[in-house]
Amino acid sequence: MDALAIARWQFGITTVYHFLFVPLTIGLSFLTAGLQTAWLRTGKERYLRATKFWGRLFLINFALGVATGIVQEFQFGMAWSEYSRFVGDVFGAPLAIEGLLAFFLESTFLGLWIFGWDRLPRRIHLACIWIVGIGTTLSAYFILAANAWMQHPVGFVLDPVTHTARLTSIWAVLTNSTALVAFAHTIAAAFLTAGMLMVAVAAWHLRRDQHADTMRPSLRVGLWTSLAACALAALTGDIDGKIMTEQQPMKMAAAEALYHSAQPASFSLFTIGSLNGQSEVWSLRLPGLLSFLATGSFHGQVQGIDNVQAAEVAKYGPGTYTPVIPVTYWSFRLMIGFGLLAALVALAGLWLTRRGRTPAPTRRWFYRAAVWSLLLAPIASSFGWIFTEMGRQPWSVFGVLATRQSVSPTVGAGTVLTSLIVLTLLYAALAVIEVGLMTRTARHGPDDPPGPADPAEPEAEPQLGFAY
Repeated sequence: MDALAIARWQFGITTVYHFLFVPLTIGLSFLTAGLQTAWLRTGKERYLRATKFWGRLFLINFALGVATGIVQEFQFGMAWSEYSRFVGDVFGAPLAIEGLLAFFLESTFLGLWIFGWDRLPRRIHLACIWIVGIGTTLSAYFILAANAWMQHPVGFVLDPVTHTARLTSIWAVLTNSTALVAFAHTIAAAFLTAGMLMVAVAAWHLRRDQHADTMRPSLRVGLWTSLAACALAALTGDIDGKIMTEQQPMKMAAAEALYHSAQPASFSLFTIGSLNGQSEVWSLRLPGLLSFLATGSFHGQVQGIDNVQAAEVAKYGPGTYTPVIPVTYWSFRLMIGFGLLAALVALAGLWLTRRGRTPAPTRRWFYRAAVWSLLLAPIASSFGWIFTEMGRQPWSVFGVLATRQSVSPTVGAGTVLTSLIVLTLLYAALAVIEVGLMTRTARHGPDDPPGPADPAEPEAEPQLGFAY
């Protein structure tokens, strides 16, 4: 393997791993804020205990997400220096805004929220966690704006002297149509991830008849959040597909392994044939669905891989402009499939918990499905990002900069391989820490309700936080 292939593996591994934390952080910040709002409005103790319990899980995930994100940034200068030099003027702007505005906003008010219990007025303390949620959302938007510029570059010109991209309109970058729809789709994934975590943990406790007064409301919140998030993901995904077809027709063709233009184009749920999809033995298809996903009409025309390849050779010169078809084909289906499974779990859970009911312990199928549903959203999100990034190949900036031109020219394969091994081992260790802390905290559950005060006992000193 050459340095380019190793560098791509390195960035892919660290990016997918880091993104496991991002949606959970965003979703849990708002769900925690919602529970604290419910406590402030109703005064019910169970909402306070739920706030502190889910807040602990949120903070563990936030800390690990920051650690993995900081490490990831060093790869731009190490393995992708040519990319950094070429796009730095454009790509650096939204990342700088994210660091100086969004990250400092969320980290500052998160500190106030942690140490502000019993010190800040309740409404101000509640505002802190809402601002944290807003900060995480802004952070996601600015990063997605940078990524969207790689998918659909706007607001720049090529400098004829330095041969680099020069920013002409930050507003065009921040209002990129690709960024807007990707942001909505990512936020839907974030709430789905957080909702499924609530469902899994609450179901685990309810199956053992533990903390029912706190976990049943958490289960319902998680179920409704997950179902709404699935609906939003489907809506934004549909819009994203149409924009993608217009901006990157090769990606939509590769999602179906469609080699020849078709009108209408069917969508295969499953195919048996050659690995690259050129030779098909048998497939299960939905007529016209790919046309609808791409054009909004069940009778629309979808360009094939061969047709787009010929058009891009004419536009960009000789070369192969086809991504790895098996990766795009299956990642697209696995993203959709795991998302649909999450929606089915949410629907089943809402039916079983209707009108104040709690599923009986004998319904083991539901509790098992609910606990395992914890994995559905992260897997769907990961395959979604794999499809998004791999489907853009061979471009690092679509139509402007090829991936092979982006790698550091003076960094050898041995150096990149060493960093790949070190970062992979480091992230594996962090994964063990993350899973251990999250599992232990989730199994412990919320704190028990305080008992009656003993007048003989001295008043306890106020705590800085709640067990951090």
